Amino acid sequence: MKSLKTNLLAIVLLISLASCSTEDIETGITEDYTIDLNLAKETNWELAEDILSLINDHRISLGMNIIEIDQQHASAFAVDHTKYMIDLHEINHDNFHYRSEALKYQGAEKVGENVAFGYSDAHSVVTAWLNSPGHRRTIEGNYTHSGFGIIPNNQGTYYFTQLFYKR
Repeated sequence: MKSLKTNLLAIVLLISLASCSTEDIETGITEDYTIDLNLAKETNWELAEDILSLINDHRISLGMNIIEIDQQHASAFAVDHTKYMIDLHEINHDNFHYRSEALKYQGAEKVGENVAFGYSDAHSVVTAWLNSPGHRRTIEGNYTHSGFGIIPNNQGTYYFTQLFYKR
């Protein structure tokens, strides 16, 4: 009986040692937060600037800071998500955690996101967001920068992703 316990203990020890090396423990897994910054060029910048102007007007009316436009990382990630929503034919916040962590990797302290589709102008999408408590909270959040992914699908219907972050 004692030799059976000893043999089992030896097997467990061998399996434990074979399944995990100190190199595996020390290495860890690091996310790859790289993105093609050229994606940001695909957004409708005229519409994005109109949206940001309306949002900043609203924030100023509340005594809040204005938000600056980010035409690099935040917009590239926003465009990437907008294309994803277009491919699915639905709006969603899928993989928001990844976008948030990617912007935090670039120096953001906190990140928020609004999405929409079907609106044809800045006033209508901003009005819809302000009439939604969750979207309004994001617009009125403690943020300093915003990126945009505003792209029409093949039928000309616009999909929107607006990422907010505080730096």
